[in-house]
Amino acid sequence: MSADMVALTINGTDYKYPAHTRYEQIAADFQPEYEDEILMVLEDQRIRELHAFADRDCCVTFLTIKDSIGSNAYLRSLSLLMLRALKDVAGEDADLLFHFTTPDGLFCTGRNVEITEELLSALEKRMHEIAEKNLPIEKASLPTGEAVRLFRDRKMYDKVQLFKYRMSSWTNVYRLDGYVDYYYGYMLASTGPLKSFRLKLLKDGFLVWYPAHYRQDSDTDGTAPGDLLFQVQRESKRWGRELGISDVGDLNDVVVKCGARDLILVQEAYFEAQIAGIAKTLAEDKRKRIIMIAGPSSSGKTTFSHRLSIQLTAHGFRPHPIAMDDYFVDREHTPRDENGEYDFEVPEAIDIEQFNQDMLDLLDGKTVSMPTFNFRTGKREYNGKTLRMGEEDILVIEGIHCLNDSMSYRLPADCRYRIYISALTQLNIDEHNRIPSRDGRLIRRIVRDARTRGTKAEKTIAMWPSVRRGEERHIFPNQEKADVMFNSALIYELAVLKSYAQPLLFEIGADSPCYSEARRLLKFLEYFVPITPESIPGNSILREFIGGGCFDL
Repeated sequence: MSADMVALTINGTDYKYPAHTRYEQIAADFQPEYEDEILMVLEDQRIRELHAFADRDCCVTFLTIKDSIGSNAYLRSLSLLMLRALKDVAGEDADLLFHFTTPDGLFCTGRNVEITEELLSALEKRMHEIAEKNLPIEKASLPTGEAVRLFRDRKMYDKVQLFKYRMSSWTNVYRLDGYVDYYYGYMLASTGPLKSFRLKLLKDGFLVWYPAHYRQDSDTDGTAPGDLLFQVQRESKRWGRELGISDVGDLNDVVVKCGARDLILVQEAYFEAQIAGIAKTLAEDKRKRIIMIAGPSSSGKTTFSHRLSIQLTAHGFRPHPIAMDDYFVDREHTPRDENGEYDFEVPEAIDIEQFNQDMLDLLDGKTVSMPTFNFRTGKREYNGKTLRMGEEDILVIEGIHCLNDSMSYRLPADCRYRIYISALTQLNIDEHNRIPSRDGRLIRRIVRDARTRGTKAEKTIAMWPSVRRGEERHIFPNQEKADVMFNSALIYELAVLKSYAQPLLFEIGADSPCYSEARRLLKFLEYFVPITPESIPGNSILREFIGGGCFDL
């Protein structure tokens, strides 16, 4: 290939383009083949914005809003559009704080501006006007010191604080019609694709609705606004503000100036008070004989169940932990997914009838032989372990399907107490850049899988979309059935996980399909000043992932 041409493989066919052609122009040639607008490209395994240039031979994959990369870029660009429009309708001092997402949109609150129906109507109208103009979203790479001066002059002090700890010499900033901001992640090339959105007043803020085929970064894991999980996330944000830690810059300041020991102890005390409150509630209602704990992957269910059991013991109970995984059907009876692989995420992977019968027998005071599932042989085994319940005995059952009514359909409702646990990240990177909860859970899982199973980060990342689909189908739809919800995210945890996750992510090579995700996570972890684990108590939920815990087997 001549130096003035590049060879691009697109949808299995080879094409030639003049070197230094913008991907925006190339995407326009293929747009008729796509139902949704092309928003981004993958250049081999590297994410590229449409205003980037094609300068080398490579395989190109176009991304739309139906891809998680495209969906996340759409939301970031929509946020920039909204901030630009806000200055026009409410003045230069008006600002927004971006908090967390639900299936119905991104929850925001205002600063130096009152959020009303009238404001949202004017804001939405102005956003559509800017979108219709198809204005460019311009990207500039500035020396970090220059970026800091730029944001200080614009009174964006959260970014000044964030960049104080940034090691990179250069920082990307984005400009839209004179408004400049910083974003963690890739952006659209222009406002033209930002056609679909709505603003809806909600409590002391509002929701920004936008279309998404697969809301991979949903913080509230499928809850509807105003429901229990939404309130738990708001409470976590409030508690972070009380500590004076709303974003990564705040956390870094605490670590550098004060050390993390007191912060860790306060966080653990906060958790212990919540767990003790749950135990007290159970002590006041003697009808509850079966506690069912559910939650998505890497939410800390195992450690939580141990800590709850200790609190229950302090209240005079004799708790008995039961893992629903011990009721897996034998491997040859395990359902398979659409790819022919064993699907352990579906309820049918559990022997529901045997589980219900055993629990009923225990409630009736009978002696029950308890199973143990042998994951090596793929068989359920009975090794002489029995259980019989007395007046002070209580069952603590942990499993991803524990809130699914089909799993306990024969058990009396008044004997069950249902707990939902998830790690809902309360930190922002800065006021305009959220940290999706799924990133925190993924990093937890990468660290734990490597430590306990010898699984490489590449495999964990490759499996993650399948895990998420299983959660969307079988866990999140049942979360609002919980009697209580517990947010297991520790405000300091990503600063600890950084040192464990980085070496694992660096192992992923440039030829891996997981390379772009690994690089994204590595870039994300750069924001944090690391915390060493010495001060983390042995019963901390974080110990379930990094090891050294008092509940480790």
